[in-house]
Amino acid sequence: MSATTGSSALEDFAEQMRVLQRECAWKREQTHTSLIPYVREEAEEVVEAIESGDPAALCDELGDLLLQVFIHAVIAEEAGEFTLDDVARGVIAKMERRNPHVFGDAVAADVAEVMELWNAAKAAEKAEKVRNTQQPDVAGPAQT
Repeated sequence: MSATTGSSALEDFAEQMRVLQRECAWKREQTHTSLIPYVREEAEEVVEAIESGDPAALCDELGDLLLQVFIHAVIAEEAGEFTLDDVARGVIAKMERRNPHVFGDAVAADVAEVMELWNAAKAAEKAEKVRNTQQPDVAGPAQT
């Protein structure tokens, strides 16, 4: 918790990103597309830090990658697309779906069975996305 606000560091960081988005000319002009090179760079730097075995470097690089997640969420929030909470809720739901041996009734005796459950859940998610993109508009075209 932050000593001054009673909020968590993540909440403070989200608010800081909102302020930066409003007050910093460079950040205001960024889009999801314009930030692609930075997301790639930060992800690669996380890999390098992992490979180096340096926990301090990994902590620093994970912070930079988290910055990318937060700035994209703030951009989307301002556009009315989704919020940081939506991102968190989505990943929570995904982990629950993909780990039914932890959050449901499925049983996994070993890593191979865990991976089987994970891959089955991913395949079901992918099939659902395909079904959702292939469904015709139930309402039909607008009558003019």
